[in-house]
Amino acid sequence: MTLKFVGSDDSAQVADRQKWMATLAKAPADALKSAWAEFPESEKPETSFLRAPEFGMTMVRGRAGSGGARFNMGEMTITRCTVRVSEGVTGTAYVQGRDKERAVIAATVDAMMQVPAMRSSTAASIIDPLDALIADERSTEARKTAATKVDFFTMVRSRDGK
Repeated sequence: MTLKFVGSDDSAQVADRQKWMATLAKAPADALKSAWAEFPESEKPETSFLRAPEFGMTMVRGRAGSGGARFNMGEMTITRCTVRVSEGVTGTAYVQGRDKERAVIAATVDAMMQVPAMRSSTAASIIDPLDALIADERSTEARKTAATKVDFFTMVRSRDGK
């Protein structure tokens, strides 16, 4: 399956889409909803559902170590949604948990980011602030983790006191 964007299907755009989709998936629900609420109503496109938001389960897989054999860790709940905006572009979202509103917003933002005329305002108002929030949360968590780090070392003593 190939992803088609309005204008072209360049692989750089696919990488860009992966980045904004990761941002939408990782952003806290309240931050995403707040950013959407602050987005100007006049710039929000009309949407229609291709797949209304629905709950489901997905298997979460892990690896033993960084390169070990894969194993099934368990299942988690997800919500998926697919919308089409008035410009004819389709947006899709899969979000963790049972939050239909978050899935609809994420799918709509995905579609808006694929439309060149909407991309810059959508990125500046929604994606960039969420990216900054996620980066800030990660650095805060890294500082908390680093504060609890314990360095163990072995001290070698010679028998003659040297």
